[in-house]
Amino acid sequence: MKFPLSSVFVFLVTTVATTSSFSPSTSFIQNGVKSQSKNALYMSTTEQQETSSTVASTNPGDRDILVRAARGEIVERTPVWLMRQAGRYMAAFREYSDKYPFRMRSETPAMATALSTQCHEAYGMDGIIMFSDILTPLPTLGIDFDVIKGTGPVISTEIRTEEHVNGLLDETKIDFDEKLPFIREILGTLSKEAEERNTSLIGFVGAPFTLAAYTIEGKSSKNCLPTKKMMMADEMGDSKAMSMFLDKLSTMIGEYACHQIECGAQVIQFFESWAHQLSPKWFAQYAKPAVQKAMKIVKDRYPDVPVIYFANGGSSYLELQRDMGCDMIAVDWSVDMKTAREILGPDVAISGNLDPTVLFGSKEQIEEAVRDCIDAAGGPGKHLLNLGHGVMQGTPEEAVGWLVDECKRYKGKDA
Repeated sequence: MKFPLSSVFVFLVTTVATTSSFSPSTSFIQNGVKSQSKNALYMSTTEQQETSSTVASTNPGDRDILVRAARGEIVERTPVWLMRQAGRYMAAFREYSDKYPFRMRSETPAMATALSTQCHEAYGMDGIIMFSDILTPLPTLGIDFDVIKGTGPVISTEIRTEEHVNGLLDETKIDFDEKLPFIREILGTLSKEAEERNTSLIGFVGAPFTLAAYTIEGKSSKNCLPTKKMMMADEMGDSKAMSMFLDKLSTMIGEYACHQIECGAQVIQFFESWAHQLSPKWFAQYAKPAVQKAMKIVKDRYPDVPVIYFANGGSSYLELQRDMGCDMIAVDWSVDMKTAREILGPDVAISGNLDPTVLFGSKEQIEEAVRDCIDAAGGPGKHLLNLGHGVMQGTPEEAVGWLVDECKRYKGKDA
């Protein structure tokens, strides 16, 4: 969708200027968005098709090729989507990000829908992923956060002690439609979009350790020292705050992932964005069982919905990820794809893992990297192509198109 910014929530600029964070109320979501849905913010399907530069795929198999690959099935070609495919490398995306704060964009259904679909219109990936953030569900537990331009996430709720954890809201009694009313509208709209575009809809959540570390640190951290001190205190039995917090987050995240599925998501990816902060010991002792609990909630309730696990910086302990309980492991760019395949074994479906910086190379270099990755993973149709991290800001837009086109074109060495 391409929405003219001249008429997008002009009245909100005053609100942003006078408040330090954005917390949309239900009435705002209902009145602010729906009242404009027939004008600038929502275009009809016909209007979208007329302004789109990419014609939706007409191959029936493309509708669920990503879903089937994520289940571990061998498919007719290698499907592709990119982490941060909806991002600031796109000029159309920056028209929003330069004017509106992150939470306004991610929690306003019309904006989030537009930002989710821009990249698919331009490049035709095999999936649309909801524009959101891994921190989005934290307020359901009473944890306040904001995303500040130039700084990143900032969390004001202090978690250090068992008393702090006990003071959070009950994770077993969350009404996501009440606490996060925008999610159902965003995913409901995107589900229809995905069907019309003959593609899949991807939902995502942050893994428990990553959300715990973000909350404990209060912002990005180079060494996660307070978090690691809490793990050590937990191990010694001096304070069980870390175990308690991870357990609470596991339940909330598992339920939130199920909520996304109920709203239309066909695949769920778990992001362990701070896996690079973990030694193999701490991963096995804390992060792994916590995310396994969350993923089990999803798989017990929706066994046919594929779950992908991505540990950014976790390639040094891939052998510990063979039995995560998910359908697919996404690997970062720091490990060779062939090596990752050998470590995980033939029975574990794999996704990844191009170095994002290859997109700053020539067309020939990008296409060669795509072919090499596909071959290393076993050949066309044997894995799900992605970057080994997100698309970087400053990436040439045409480079993303070259990557996607080559992935869809490549039939193998002997073709």
